[in-house]
Amino acid sequence: MIEYKEISKSYGNQDIIKNLNLKIEDGTFLTVVGTSGSGKTTLLKMINGLVKPNQGQILINGQDVQDTDLIELRRNIGYSIQGNGLFPHLTVAENIAYVLNLQKKNQVEIEKVVDEKLAMLGLDTQLKNRYPAALSGGQAQRVGIARALAATPDILLMDEPFGALDAVTRARLQDLIRELWSKGNPKKTVFFVTHDVDEALFLANRVMVMGQSPSNIIYDCKINEDERPTRENQFENPAAMKLRNALISQINRDIAIRIS
Repeated sequence: MIEYKEISKSYGNQDIIKNLNLKIEDGTFLTVVGTSGSGKTTLLKMINGLVKPNQGQILINGQDVQDTDLIELRRNIGYSIQGNGLFPHLTVAENIAYVLNLQKKNQVEIEKVVDEKLAMLGLDTQLKNRYPAALSGGQAQRVGIARALAATPDILLMDEPFGALDAVTRARLQDLIRELWSKGNPKKTVFFVTHDVDEALFLANRVMVMGQSPSNIIYDCKINEDERPTRENQFENPAAMKLRNALISQINRDIAIRIS
């Protein structure tokens, strides 16, 4: 379980998040939406210690993140961001194997995992020796996801990982992530930040809206299976459309408050 207890965060004199409490059960696919500056990425980065709260605690299975060895913590957390975040001086294979090398896995095992993840994400093994600059945007994003999954983490953090991709590539990767999570045994805990309400509903079994200023949770709901849209009925499922309208209404209300 991931737990936020009375979390507050400010940058300079600006309060970003104030007194936030949140519990994320193991195996949850949580999508977080909201306007820019509402604290979505800040919340995500607190899980792997990239951002420290000014007040409160973030607990993972009862252990305070700030009392944990951050290198050890990050070895067990996959992290994928918009723009892929690949190391430009490392090949595709070296990028995917980065955490595995930190874990001191043997070379045979590393090569096996690299090939498995490339296949899983529909990438040709001939790409292994290429550098990120020689990849298309879709290929690079898939490599970034492969790296995030390589060490079979229990927690996967994804910060608008598909935001810069074309519509077809984006849809394919959404389908892939949804399938990987659905078939997981046990399921991974996914914290996924997006501006796209339709993406949030398609992927998640729980969706949350961040808003107000300073930010807090203004809407939080679990998604039943009959409310989760499929690719075929995304705009025809009445339960999904009702939930979609509720999310958009919450975001629009927050925008009105911010500009008033």
